[in-house]
Amino acid sequence: MRTVGQAGRAKLVRERSRFLAFAYPVSSGQEVEERLAGSRREYRDARHIVHAYRVVEGERVVERADDAGEPARSAGWPILELLRGRDLVNVLVVVARYFGGVKLGVGGLRRAYRDAAALALEDAGTVEFVPRVRLRVHFPPERSGQAFSCLSRLGAEIASREYGGGCLRVTVEVPRDRVGALREGIRPWGEVQPVE
Repeated sequence: MRTVGQAGRAKLVRERSRFLAFAYPVSSGQEVEERLAGSRREYRDARHIVHAYRVVEGERVVERADDAGEPARSAGWPILELLRGRDLVNVLVVVARYFGGVKLGVGGLRRAYRDAAALALEDAGTVEFVPRVRLRVHFPPERSGQAFSCLSRLGAEIASREYGGGCLRVTVEVPRDRVGALREGIRPWGEVQPVE
């Protein structure tokens, strides 16, 4: 499986209709909804705002497509097929269409939405997908140097930090295959817990 390395964008014009396409890295359904809400606000003057996404949740891939008023399976579905065909996960593609006055037909719409999405994905670039787990790490402040060194060595991304009750609590995302090494590295003076 692969994912996008960064956000990407592209513009495609077919028969005077403009298709503005965006590819976003996402890690949850909530993040998808936030991105969609932002796109709908920003491009509220577009005739259609179509999307498709695939997100890893636990051991399964959740995927959705929305034609946003275009004929059934003519807009979101071709984008979803593109994501599946490239085995992409944790990605959302949004395409805003500004109607140019010429009807494209179902086949023309399918090609235009798919081509616009492909250009945005190309702009974003793809990287190998590494499943990650969100954990909370607790340790005394005097062990900060050792803890952050361990987290860095294991490729953990820090999401938040908080201090209270003489303990530092750090929420991290770490590659799933490195959770055991993190537990072992922190065990002598700290604790690792899953985030609910």
